[in-house]
Amino acid sequence: MLTFLGFAMIVVFMALIMTKKLSPFTSLILVPIVFGLIAGYGWDTFGYAMDGIKSVASTFAMMTFAILYFGVMLISGMFDPMVNKVVSWCKGDPLKVLVGTAVLAGFVSLDGDGTTTVMICCTALLPIYDKLKIKKIYLATLIILQNCIMNLIPWGGPTARVMSVLNLDAGVILAPLVPGMAISVVYVLAVAYYLGLKERKRLGVSSAEAGAIQANLVEISEEEQAWKRPKLIIFNLLLTVGIIVSLVMGLASSAILFGVGTGIALCVNYPNQKVQRNVISHLAPDMINVVMMVLGAGVLMGVLNGPEDAGMSSAIAQFLVSIIPESLSRFFAVIIAIISAPGTYLLNNDAFYYGVLPPLAATAETYGFTALQVGFASLMGQAFHFLSPLVPFIYLLMDRTEITLAEYQAYIAKWCVGIFVIFMAVGLALGYLPIL
Repeated sequence: MLTFLGFAMIVVFMALIMTKKLSPFTSLILVPIVFGLIAGYGWDTFGYAMDGIKSVASTFAMMTFAILYFGVMLISGMFDPMVNKVVSWCKGDPLKVLVGTAVLAGFVSLDGDGTTTVMICCTALLPIYDKLKIKKIYLATLIILQNCIMNLIPWGGPTARVMSVLNLDAGVILAPLVPGMAISVVYVLAVAYYLGLKERKRLGVSSAEAGAIQANLVEISEEEQAWKRPKLIIFNLLLTVGIIVSLVMGLASSAILFGVGTGIALCVNYPNQKVQRNVISHLAPDMINVVMMVLGAGVLMGVLNGPEDAGMSSAIAQFLVSIIPESLSRFFAVIIAIISAPGTYLLNNDAFYYGVLPPLAATAETYGFTALQVGFASLMGQAFHFLSPLVPFIYLLMDRTEITLAEYQAYIAKWCVGIFVIFMAVGLALGYLPIL
């Protein structure tokens, strides 16, 4: 019953979003509460929802500070020289813009954090997309494709969970992933080139248009112009690099790093407290729209997890394990890889890797598969993970690129299939997805 309700909750949520019967935020709040009551949780439903909100507290804090930080950097003008250089290099050519997007998204994604990638790429590139009238869903597509590849680095979320569950060393799990990651990056660049050709054919290339964009790249009010700090660009750039490096090195949590960075940026760029308040008030609407979605996703995850080891997530995990017949034991690694696709879509990473993976790994061990093979197989589904409504930062991306969840999933999914196929093919060819 819980398994059915878990699947039904996701289906109903997605149906309401895609048919636009409810907004994403109201669906994230109301649908899980209703299903929690149907599941017989009673008033505990609200307790589980609160547990879910607590579980996204660090993400909520990080996204709040990250939006503020990069908003301050945008307003102060740190990205202006970069954007101007990109526009100058692109010469009004959409092809160069899209290839440049893929390269930038790949490098920024190395920190393993989706929110950071979205904030940096969107802040730097959206003015160009707006002026050239390039479809913003292409920006979202390239960000997601690069991020789902780079998210497999050891300090990324899913790989770290696999390492802890299966007691694998970072170097051991990274080695088999690198070939697939390298080929997938080339694939994403090819996708960017293909989309760029389409946009070049649709929009054309005009040096006169490029000059106009260069001259009128940012249309801002007098107040926003007064907030520009061209003399502090070097300081702001060094501060940003310091934060990103600290993130990659894991010196502190991303929420703390962006919180401290925001404090320093405000004090240095806008020492006048009245100006500080005006800047924050200017950034607040965008911040509120996004972080509300994070809290809503927390409610959905909390009710889906329910009581420990007895909620809908656990029931879905047990169901996924039980449906595999023993006669297919020799294909178990491939089966785990296939299960990981819907598994990491329907469940958050914690639920899948801490709930589903252990019983799968125990079963695989009895069939003769190693921990490395099981770990590698379980990461294949990450190609589709960022299509899940349970991933908080995608709401930030949709907000920035002005696309709906239905548009986001329908368009990006077909490109994610390519990454999944690449990793599966590499795993089969190199023996990391063996058929015993």
